[in-house]
Amino acid sequence: MIKTGNPVISIYTEMTPNPETMKFVSNKLLYPGKSLDVPDVASAKPSPLAQELFTFPFIKSVFIASNFVTLTKTNDTADWQDVIPAVKQFLKEYLEEGKQVVNEDELSITKIESSNEVNADDDDVVKRIKELLENYVKPAVEMDGGAIQFKSYENGTVNLAMQGSCSGCPSSTITLKAGIEGMMKRMIPEVKEVVAEAE
Repeated sequence: MIKTGNPVISIYTEMTPNPETMKFVSNKLLYPGKSLDVPDVASAKPSPLAQELFTFPFIKSVFIASNFVTLTKTNDTADWQDVIPAVKQFLKEYLEEGKQVVNEDELSITKIESSNEVNADDDDVVKRIKELLENYVKPAVEMDGGAIQFKSYENGTVNLAMQGSCSGCPSSTITLKAGIEGMMKRMIPEVKEVVAEAE
């Protein structure tokens, strides 16, 4: 067997429902089974990849998930079509060199990760909410380059955090209210309302 160098990485882009946001999908797993929302350069420390992405002047926020990075640009800047080639090239080289995407040690210090994982001390309703998010909601919103994380449940109200392309996107509010809230109320009668917490 001939030993070759690092795997060849291919990156392709997908539009998201949010016009300011573009999804860059890789043929290599970046952060398997997890996601990291980096809303600004100040919170980029746990991700060397995000830190470098913020050196592009038009990048406003970075969201890293299983096999994609969702980038949100500032409104007044470059058109996506003009900057996509440079970003794709950067990601391709970064991943081919095998550089670190997320520094788990740094993450455990900053603890900015919220999770839909069921904990032993979650009550029955919270367990069902998290399972529903994980099994039904997550796959759908990941297709659009985002994520929705469970924050809290109290007196019938579910608090969720919108991340990646879901954050600040007009259609995400509709998704939240029409889609997720409707489904939760049907499947978990205790749920009266679903609200998005501003990140």
